[in-house]
Amino acid sequence: MTNTVYIATSIDGYIADKNNKVDWLHEIENKDGSDLGYLQLMDRIDVLIMGRNTFELVVDFDCDWPYTKPVIVLSTTLKKIPKGYEDKIHLMSGEPAVVLQQAKALGYEHCYIDGGKTIQAFLLQGLIDELIITTIPILLGGGFPLFGQLSESKKYELKESKVFSDEIVKSFFIR
Repeated sequence: MTNTVYIATSIDGYIADKNNKVDWLHEIENKDGSDLGYLQLMDRIDVLIMGRNTFELVVDFDCDWPYTKPVIVLSTTLKKIPKGYEDKIHLMSGEPAVVLQQAKALGYEHCYIDGGKTIQAFLLQGLIDELIITTIPILLGGGFPLFGQLSESKKYELKESKVFSDEIVKSFFIR
């Protein structure tokens, strides 16, 4: 099973600002009009695993449901799938290793892990194989950090780094 993180951060490592907003992601113009490798990632994965907070953030976006792949939402508080999403998400809870066992039992082999707390929990247990991090040239000075405290260091190798629109940097790390 392969587990991949694909996420954007500020230069100072935040994935959401002090108000838990991500509007700043659109402050830098994507002059190339590139999807920054997103569609290529979506072709490689079988399922998205995201936390409840990320699910609620996506639901609040002013757009249709953006995913064509199955989505597992992790939550200890959400007990019922919200109306209108019954055919779009599966609810699960538990430690990351247990969730991955359940996902594997459903036939999934490549997971896209999304959401700050979810990513941190999977990293803490050494369950992230690939990190694809797009750095947006902005300093937020606070907010929700991508990385939390780890009990030990985790070594990754830089596989590739690309610059988009002369200022957005996407780095691809593997374990």
